[in-house]
Parts: sequence; C-alpha cells; structure tokens
Amino acid sequence: MVTSLHIPRLVVTAPSSGSGKTTVATGLMAAFAERGLAVSPHKAGPDYIDPGYHALATGRPGRNLDAFMCGPELVAPLFAHGAAGCDLAVVEGVMGLYDGAAGRGELASTAHVAKLLRAPVVLVVDASSQSRSVAALVHGFASFDPQVRLGGVILNKVGSDRHETMLREALEEAGMPVLGVLRRAPQVAAPSRHLGLVPVAERRSDALAAVAALAEQVRAGCDLDALMALARTAPALSCEAWSPQEALEVPLRGNVHPGGLRQPNPAPPAFEARGPGRSPGARPVVAVAGGAAFTFSYAEHAELLQAAGADVVTFDPLRDEALPEGAAGLVIGGGFPEVYAPELSANEPLRKAVARFAAQGAPVAAECAGLLYLAQSLDGKPMCGVLDADARMSERLTLGYREAVAVSDSTLAAAGTRLRGHEFHRTVIEPGAGAAPAWGFTHPERRVEGFVQQGVHASYLHTHWAAEPSVALRFVAAAADRP
Repeated sequence: MVTSLHIPRLVVTAPSSGSGKTTVATGLMAAFAERGLAVSPHKAGPDYIDPGYHALATGRPGRNLDAFMCGPELVAPLFAHGAAGCDLAVVEGVMGLYDGAAGRGELASTAHVAKLLRAPVVLVVDASSQSRSVAALVHGFASFDPQVRLGGVILNKVGSDRHETMLREALEEAGMPVLGVLRRAPQVAAPSRHLGLVPVAERRSDALAAVAALAEQVRAGCDLDALMALARTAPALSCEAWSPQEALEVPLRGNVHPGGLRQPNPAPPAFEARGPGRSPGARPVVAVAGGAAFTFSYAEHAELLQAAGADVVTFDPLRDEALPEGAAGLVIGGGFPEVYAPELSANEPLRKAVARFAAQGAPVAAECAGLLYLAQSLDGKPMCGVLDADARMSERLTLGYREAVAVSDSTLAAAGTRLRGHEFHRTVIEPGAGAAPAWGFTHPERRVEGFVQQGVHASYLHTHWAAEPSVALRFVAAAADRP
C-alpha cells in the first residue's frame, strides 16, 4: 500500500570524490545520533565500505540506494524500508553530485537519487585552494539542474579565520547559506588502500575513535540546528516501503511473457519435508562468510534469505575451522582476501571443509572475494581449490557497472535471467577447464565471466538481490533440498 513517509532527510554530496563527503556524512550521522535521534544511514551507489562507518555512527545497518543496479523505482521503497521509525535520514552521495553510470546521463548519480527522494542537498566543498572562486563553483552546481535543491554548503579543509571570512563573503554574495566550516584535521582521516577506505571490521577500535572524532569536529564546525531545519523541509515521500516478504511475492523484474504479462514469483517454499535427514519444520541453514576478510554485503541479502525460509548464520573464515553446524548453503561475498591470503590459506581445516561442501553439490554463491577464495590459489597461497583457476593481484583496476545475462542454469539464476551489477577489483583469475561461465556481459563490453559447476556460482560481479528476489528464493530452495 502506498503511504506518505514524513521523515526529515538530507543528501550529502560534493563536486568530486575526495572532497570530504564521508567525513561530513559520517560526522553528521554520529553527531545527530549523540543527540538521541534515530538516524537512518544510506549511501548512494554500490559502495560497501562507507556504510560500515555509517553503521558505526548510528547503530543501524548502512543501506545502499543504487538506481542502476536496483532501478530508479526501488530507490524510494528501499529508503523507506531502511528509514522506518527514524527521526532523520542522511544519504551520502557517490563521486560528484552529477556523476552517474557512464554514458547514461543522470542515472545512478547523487542528483538522481536526491530527486527520487525529493531531498534537499548539502554540498561539501574542499576549499583548501580557493577563496572567492568558491561562489562560482557553488553557483554552477546549484543552477545546473533546477530540480536539484541545493540547500547549503559545508566548507571543508578551511585554512584560517581569514580564509573562512573570504569564503563566507563570497557565498553570501551568491545567496548560498554556509551550514558548516571544517578546518584541516588529518588526525580523523580514515586510512585507505588499493580499493578505498579500510573497512570498519579491520580496525574497529580505531574506527570507533575516528567516528567519535568526526562527530566532535562536525558538532563544533556545523550548525546542526540549521541542518535539521533544512532536513525538515523535505516534503512527504509517497511510496510503498520495500519488504523482503512482499518482494518474494511480487512480479519479477524482466521476467516478461510474450503477451506482456509478468510472471509472479511463487510463494516462499515450505521446507517441512525437504531434504533427506532434515527435521520436520526445520529451516535450512545458510552460512554467510564474514569477519575482516569478507566485509562486502548488502543488508537486504540476509533479509531476503530469511524471508525465503532460511536461517542465516555468519562465520569467519579467518578463525572458524568448520562451517556452521547444519549448513546447507554457503554465501561468500566480497572483501579483501588478497590482504589476508596467508591467514586464509593457513586455515586448512576450513578450506578442506568448503571444498568437501562444494563437491557434494551444495549451493554456493561467491562474489568477487568469494570467487578468489574458491580458486586453487591466490598470489601463490593455496585456497579452497573448488575452481580450476588461479588468482593474483594486478596493476589494473577493473571498475564499473555491468549489464549481464545468466549464461548457465545455476543455484542462483536460470539461464536467461538479466541482472545489473558492478565490478570492482584489482585481481585477475586465470581459468582452467571444467566449469561453464556464469554471466555474459552485454554492456559496456561483451564477454563471459565467472564459473558455474555443480551447485557453485562464482563471479566477480556484485549484484543487489532486491532487484531480482528470485535469486534468494532459488538459492534457499536448493539449500532446502540438501541433507
């Protein structure tokens, strides 16, 4: 049922990457949470790492809003799902305000997300190398798209009181409110490496201190009352909140019959008599890799697995020497196995357990880092040996949105299923024989990628299952058929 969602909200963006969006967005989330507000954290685009800091700042799952992977029609419903019951929502943008999917205009840009959410925008400007020119820069961003409502500016990396005065005078001439001024403070910067910031799971105690420092910096430098007043100017958002249970019952996106009618998903299966040896009424256990090496996941994936009838149990391949008891399915998402290759390799009992599990035909879904973990080796270190392939680090960054079609039937998707996804890695994998490809990419380049063998589906492609809930339904049904 379509309802009107009345929640104050802000989109935090910038002219370009590196301007301080994450610093300001995370600091704002933490500062408002310290006031006792329930803050809903969101990230535009496919990023996995920033939401970890958002979750630390707010105590709620960081959620992504990706108009390319999920489609524009799901941005507001997913937002409403995450923001239910909250006092304020803060959305951190991606790249520059108007940067979106290459060659697709505004699609998946922060501006696009802001318009879909009818949310006011705060522009974070790196002012370290400018003074009066800041007014021309801000004027250009404010006037480029009249449907984007730029409500104010937060100046970052301001050098001195004199510098601040010049910036404020210039922006006053341009009629643009200054909602905050942050001085240079490298002590609160989060460390980064080859794929961006270091995830929270790898530096939790340091990350807690960094988030607390960001909150203090934002509290001291920003007008929180003015920002909250701006957030309250967001009009009511009319949409139906996304629900994992209802998503499994609505028509599939893209599953269209020749007559133009979409075929609905079947109802979530009843597992009471499925799987030899399973107790009556038992739900299949889906083991999900976590810990410092596997930090990339969308919250909606676990919610869909649970709604489809599974019990989701997390384990850490760096520490646990066995899969969770009763595991009938295995999900290994993205992360940084290349950083932890020696430790992953040293956990031989678990590597052998994963290999046995896959050899039995059990459903295994592996994305990017999971693909590397299933290989024979990673940078010369033995991995699980499920796939006849070897992986290694590369100098080349592979990055971008992809349009894909399932080439082979698998435990995730029937051949012909179309999905949009995202690649982001600095590794390459040298495939051997014995496996069919998982995906055929149709845009921006045509190639096949990934592995399907027995119950294993392994690929570099990151996908968002909210876009095609049948993925979770199909996977859990395969797990339910396992003993």
